[in-house]
Amino acid sequence: MTNPAPEPDAPPSGPAADAPFEAPAAGSDTPGPNPQARIAELEALVEILKNEKLLALAEAENAGKRADKRIADNAKYAVSNIARALLHVADNLGRALLAAPPDSRTANETLKNLATGVELTEKELETVLENQGVRRMNVINQLFDANLHNAIQEVENATVSNGTIVQVFQDGYMIHDRLLRPAMVVVSKGGPRREASAPGNAGGASGVNTTI
Repeated sequence: MTNPAPEPDAPPSGPAADAPFEAPAAGSDTPGPNPQARIAELEALVEILKNEKLLALAEAENAGKRADKRIADNAKYAVSNIARALLHVADNLGRALLAAPPDSRTANETLKNLATGVELTEKELETVLENQGVRRMNVINQLFDANLHNAIQEVENATVSNGTIVQVFQDGYMIHDRLLRPAMVVVSKGGPRREASAPGNAGGASGVNTTI
């Protein structure tokens, strides 16, 4: 005789059976983020970005100023090459006048008129150069300055201070605050020592060391 099949277990009954099943929340044991710390972190980041922006703006402003200065300098000294070439014309006009001393002019009316024309031309050229910021340096009796002068000879002269310019072979010129052409000079030696003049007074120039 066959045994009957076992019946399946009956479902649980009671309050426990009626309660819904809830899965435990993930990370329920880990505390949540601190809002104050996050705010402080973001504020620090904002401050860093603000400083970087200020630095970038300052650098852009400085770059603009440098570019403006380069443009201004290019315009200011654009005539340097032409002016330097015109100095040779001024030199030749001066030599022409030396070839016609006052005594010779008095005795020769034609030579006098020619010398007068050369003088007028020389003055007009000097005016044109001055309008472009070019001026002749007055260096006689000044202390020799290698930044402004070229010494081509030294002569014994105990009556003036050592290193004094006593003769000029070729005039020197400035263009604005830069040296356009150094003066070719004769310098004394053998005299008493001369104290260096204040910066900016050598050769009648003001604080100039730059050559173009």
